[in-house]
Amino acid sequence: MNIRKNLWAPFALASALILGACSDDKQNIKQATADSDETVQSVTIENEGVSITYDEAPKKAISVNQHVTEVMLALGLEDSMVGTAYLDDQIYPPLQEAYDQVPVLAEQYPSKEQVISTEADFIYGGWASAFNEKNLMSREEMEQLGIGSYLQSSSVKVAPELEDIYTDIRNIAKIFRIEERGETLIAEMNADIEKIKEKIPAVDKPIDVLVFDSGDKDVFTATQNFMNTLVKMAGANNIFGNIEKNWATVSKEDAVERNPEAIIVIDYGSTTAEEKINFLKNDPALSETPAVQNEHFVVLPLSAASEGVRVAEALEIIVKGLYPDSF
Repeated sequence: MNIRKNLWAPFALASALILGACSDDKQNIKQATADSDETVQSVTIENEGVSITYDEAPKKAISVNQHVTEVMLALGLEDSMVGTAYLDDQIYPPLQEAYDQVPVLAEQYPSKEQVISTEADFIYGGWASAFNEKNLMSREEMEQLGIGSYLQSSSVKVAPELEDIYTDIRNIAKIFRIEERGETLIAEMNADIEKIKEKIPAVDKPIDVLVFDSGDKDVFTATQNFMNTLVKMAGANNIFGNIEKNWATVSKEDAVERNPEAIIVIDYGSTTAEEKINFLKNDPALSETPAVQNEHFVVLPLSAASEGVRVAEALEIIVKGLYPDSF
């Protein structure tokens, strides 16, 4: 999962404005506050049914799942980290230098023994699977070991909005007593997002979009997760956005019947985006859709589309892919 990819062309198209600004942004975030509130009273966080009180900021944190690793790094917390794990693809380039300062514990989820050996005091998980006993350990067991934990709420709730990501960022900033950094990061994200929104053209009818994750007999697609929110932010319509789940498996026949005009291909894992597109072109049913007939594909890295700090990048990829004449 940590193999570097060169296949996703949209990243090459991402504006120099965002990439260049992000490097400056990270420096701004680190300089935004002297963190004078680091000695304040204990902090209690309510997170996905778990209440944890922190008497002090964690000093030996581990992040598992790429999008939350990038949240930590964007907040300038690499010096408070003893490990990270589970990349979907290459780390966001403006955060590479900070990432290189943190030990990589495992290609996927680290073992319980690996975690204990670091003397970790905090684990930040991006997906619920991070706290599955088969993968790492439960949050209850972590608490018994004196390890705090946080699960990215925006990644597990149905129909998350941008503000839900900001709530996660604020919670992490509060736990680490760097609330001013959190607000600075959020302000910079908002500014970058607004610049992309200005490029979205007014249309008489939103483009109907299928989000294609995977599948050969059926289609595994984004329904009401953050990718659906990104599609709506881009002024388009997710054809399966009416299903009240984060992800769903739907039939090819249903996908064809909904007549998608564009297909967003999610890029991650061992099956490349090119292979997914070739499958769509050669599938007897899906190849009949207007999206495939017109070869209207948008390749979106999972790492960018997840509920993290790369919202502007993901939105730009989608907007450029749907409305190329706007750029």
